[in-house]
Amino acid sequence: MKVDCLVAEIGSTTTKVLAFNLHNSSAQYIGRGMYRTTVESDVTIGLNEAIEDLKRNLNVKDLIYDEFFSSSSAAGGLKITCHGLVYEMTAKAAKEAALNAGANVHLITANLLEDEDILKIKSINPNIIVIAGGTDYGEKKVSFSNLEKVIPLNIPIIYAGNIANHDKIRKLYQNKVTIVDNVYPRVDFMNILPLREAIYNVFEKNIIYAKGMKNIFKMINGTIIPTPGAVMDATIIFDEELKGVMSIDVGGATTDIHSVCDPKPEYIKYSEGEPRFKRTVEGDLGVFINRENVLSLVNKDLITSKLNLCYQELIDIIKKEPFIPKTINGKKVIDFLVKQCVFLALDRHIGDLKRVFTTNGYKVIPEGRDVSQINTIFLTGGALRSIENPELIIQEYINKNNTKLIFSQDVKIYVDKDYILSSCGVLSHKYPKKAKELLFNSLIKEN
Repeated sequence: MKVDCLVAEIGSTTTKVLAFNLHNSSAQYIGRGMYRTTVESDVTIGLNEAIEDLKRNLNVKDLIYDEFFSSSSAAGGLKITCHGLVYEMTAKAAKEAALNAGANVHLITANLLEDEDILKIKSINPNIIVIAGGTDYGEKKVSFSNLEKVIPLNIPIIYAGNIANHDKIRKLYQNKVTIVDNVYPRVDFMNILPLREAIYNVFEKNIIYAKGMKNIFKMINGTIIPTPGAVMDATIIFDEELKGVMSIDVGGATTDIHSVCDPKPEYIKYSEGEPRFKRTVEGDLGVFINRENVLSLVNKDLITSKLNLCYQELIDIIKKEPFIPKTINGKKVIDFLVKQCVFLALDRHIGDLKRVFTTNGYKVIPEGRDVSQINTIFLTGGALRSIENPELIIQEYINKNNTKLIFSQDVKIYVDKDYILSSCGVLSHKYPKKAKELLFNSLIKEN
């Protein structure tokens, strides 16, 4: 069988391969294969097994393709540390860009790096270090000093600070530093897209931290980007047409939420300079690697009464049940934990209305992300896909949160049944029109 391209998603627990035809009159999703991610040995083993599963699902012996693309979040995904001048300004801007590119941000610092900060960076051993600091032609010494301190670590560095340092950096460290436009060029303005693109490029060049990942490049003739970044790319594509979109991805290790929207007109002044798109990654919320942690965040009496299980039964299930549950009670427990992951991640992503005391008395103001203008939500990831009627989780969350800056009851909810969201995000880098066509046909027309 001949197809135009394959797109692989090498996740922390599962590897998926999707087949597409792109060059006919209309783009077409062909099928999917899956296998566990063999991160402990060689990720290419799981990838090849996923391709074999795809062949079985298509009922073919041979599969020929012209192009092969991939995304990855295996081996902990993309680890980044961010270092700026002021925490709520340049450091925050660097963090937002890293998160939107699909990174897990393990450390954020402000002002001059101290010796203990360097020790923390060494212990984290990030894949990329981001140096920010100073508005354009403003303060420039801190960002350059921080750059000099991390150069000896031999870790890929992206400089996204005051552009007044560019010439000096090129002269001294041209081959050791990737330079991009300032991520915070002026007060109350985040310029995150250049840094986001640079993170993609550096990630693809240095993605060697999962066993066998180097061999992936021998199998594909495209690029590799962080899977969460691909989901954000797809979410942005939907927003171009739908104007106010969120995607929720519950995985084995993390729960990611991507939102693209404007705040209510009356709240715009409270989010001055904030980008329309925002990603939060909850590294403690996952239904396989982090399922014990999720359980610890839920009231014991609540979960035992809801599931009609004693606590010891619950513990046994958590420890023994595989990623895809095989027992009835295991399915009940994992489904409950999926809901808790969604609830907790939404709590952290969405802002709230806060009462403050002013000279004119109490006033209610927004604090945090306002997603009240979101009109469409996409649910993706194997955990949400496996639940019957997962959209009910969102409706229950809305009913329980009266003061949150939240979307309305009539928000439209679609389920990514074919795991197509991240794959289309990957395809959008080369085939943006085809990716949009696939997304709307598969997630909106088919739901």
